[in-house]
Amino acid sequence: MDRISAIRNVEEALRAFEEGDTDLAATEERVLATLRTYATEFDGETALTAYVGRGAEAVEDVVVVASSRAEARDRIADHADDPPATFDVEPVG
Repeated sequence: MDRISAIRNVEEALRAFEEGDTDLAATEERVLATLRTYATEFDGETALTAYVGRGAEAVEDVVVVASSRAEARDRIADHADDPPATFDVEPVG
């Protein structure tokens, strides 16, 4: 899924919410599903890759987009409350 498709899907979800066709929980689920699809199908149009943290609970399943494993590791650590000294990083998908 490219960025434009993802934005359109989120926009459609918001429109349905605003028109009363869905509730907040359903809207959140739809937006989250769009984001997860975008992240897992990220095609790296800008030489970026989606990476996921593995190993310690603080980083497990944290997904970021980065230009290298080292950058991804730094970004994942930045998002973790208490990042471990070592953990694995692997490309998504």
